[in-house]
Amino acid sequence: MSAHLDPASGRRSRLTPEREGEIYAAVVQLLREVGYEALSMQEVAARAKCSTATLYRKWQGKPALVVAALRHQQPPRDADPDIDTGSLRGDLHALADRLASIAPTEHELMAAMAHVALGQPELARIMREQLADPAGGVLDRALQRATDRGEISSRTPGHAFSHHLMFAVALARPMMEGCQADEEYLKSFVDAVLLPALEHPAPLP
Repeated sequence: MSAHLDPASGRRSRLTPEREGEIYAAVVQLLREVGYEALSMQEVAARAKCSTATLYRKWQGKPALVVAALRHQQPPRDADPDIDTGSLRGDLHALADRLASIAPTEHELMAAMAHVALGQPELARIMREQLADPAGGVLDRALQRATDRGEISSRTPGHAFSHHLMFAVALARPMMEGCQADEEYLKSFVDAVLLPALEHPAPLP
């Protein structure tokens, strides 16, 4: 548990998980209201009724604070275990269910943040480390188990593109078709596009 300065008393106090949750909620509210570029640490401090010193001591700056707030919106790791159904198709369908369970408003927020990150290298780095890498690890482990079972070849070229395909389609459909990528859509995508790409071995040289 991290210490912070109480803006009322000036003394050190404990930043509890509940207090962190209140700060994260303030960050997400402001993101939806003003966007990442216009959001400031001072506004977050005012909305969350804390000092900017508290925010900088815990998160060092806006990129880390915003990404921590976005990650806080996701289910806890201990309540969101690894996927292992015994088959690659089952694992990918379970991952599709997990992606579809994310609220549409969170998809919109993540798409907006991905756009901002194109011009913000530090934000992009933190997003990869805190959001993309953990999510991609679930898929990596599913693919490794499928390789070990002999379902796909270790030479499958589609492996390198699977992360981009699986996670991008959930963000692309709302933009291109005006509707969400639900479980049925994502599972159809898995069967029609992702599985064939993963099951097709690389040509011999």
